[in-house]
Amino acid sequence: MEKIAVITGITGQDGSYLAELLLEKNYTVVGLYRRSSSINFDRISHLKSDKFILEEFDLTDPAGCNDIVNKYRPTELYNLAAQSHVATSFKQPTTTFNINTLGVINLLEAIRNYSPKTRFYQASTSEMFGYNYSVSAFGQKYQDENTQFLPQSPYGISKLAAHNMVRIYRTGYGIYGCCGILFNHESPRRGENFVTRKITKYIGQLKNGQTHAKLKLGNLSAQRDWGHAKDYVRAMYMMMQMVEPDDYVISTGNTWSVQNFLDQAFAVAGLNSSDHVEIDHDLFRPAEVEYLRGSSAKAKTSLNWEPQISFNELVRDMVNHDISQLSR
Repeated sequence: MEKIAVITGITGQDGSYLAELLLEKNYTVVGLYRRSSSINFDRISHLKSDKFILEEFDLTDPAGCNDIVNKYRPTELYNLAAQSHVATSFKQPTTTFNINTLGVINLLEAIRNYSPKTRFYQASTSEMFGYNYSVSAFGQKYQDENTQFLPQSPYGISKLAAHNMVRIYRTGYGIYGCCGILFNHESPRRGENFVTRKITKYIGQLKNGQTHAKLKLGNLSAQRDWGHAKDYVRAMYMMMQMVEPDDYVISTGNTWSVQNFLDQAFAVAGLNSSDHVEIDHDLFRPAEVEYLRGSSAKAKTSLNWEPQISFNELVRDMVNHDISQLSR
């Protein structure tokens, strides 16, 4: 039987890697993208296959969600579309909620009404934990599936509301709905408004003589659990193959500060970060999440999932890509 996967947010980092993975597994992949004045297909332009279909789509339009689900009756639907920038969510809280929460309800309702056997994946986020963490017997701080959520941004709140809606549709309507509580994951395809890519693109410009200005950054002390997007989309797929739907934390179990990422990235390029960076307090968030470190023990036990790409390999991949890309 042919397997059909619908992916919202196909033009993003995760959507492009997930499409590659599913096409390799012989799925028909329907990629959904939002119409804009300048649509960027760069991340998926290499996907040349009769089994790869693109459809224009708006997550906030209930009728559009109904039409797509009814048309394809997909085996699996991965919702990766979102207003995913935390800083932007403070400036556009209503837009963030409309996309990240009401959009998810639109998809769940479409599945319930038109294709109840479709399996649904929701991209949840470590930002839902906010200030909260658990403490191990050895005094180590971490977040896992049992850590209480306490989001500190409109983005985190919108994602938590959607996370809970998936749980309600799973228990109330019997829909196969699972959530990946993904910690920060990066790659050369990361959006340029995220701090990791902002750093590596600046290094690419610097090495190619395209800038002499200093790099402006905000809070360098915030600590994050950074993994590679390739590893994380593999976890998404594995969740959707389980007999029973569930929610899983996906992380590396390690944490580094923004300063650590910065220093490592500049070291890859043979540079010293302190020579090229200045702090801009306008880039600090109104409410900052200072510490994120996930425990993926449940994913390891139940899914047999573990990250394969190290932090150093991730940073090297991003820096080398941007140096090479900007030299062309």
